[in-house]
Amino acid sequence: MTEKSGRDIEKTYPKDDFVAKLRRLADAIESDERFEIQIAGERIYVPARAVFNIEHERSGDEEEVEFQIKWKRAE
Repeated sequence: MTEKSGRDIEKTYPKDDFVAKLRRLADAIESDERFEIQIAGERIYVPARAVFNIEHERSGDEEEVEFQIKWKRAE
C-alpha cells in the first residue's frame, strides 16, 4: 500500500458553495454516513467514525473559527 504524501491546503469558496458543503456534511453526520468531498482536485472520504471539533484562534486584529474533522486512515 502506498503512503499518501503530506498535504496542507486552504481553499476559499463562494458563500453559496460553502453553505451547500456544510449542509451535505451535516446531513452525513446526522445519518451516520461517510462524507465525500473534493478539495483542490483530490476526492476525500470522511468516515462516519470521524471526530468533530471547533477551534478558535485570535492573533492581533484577526480571529478565526475552524470546524475540524479528524480521523485515522484505515491500514
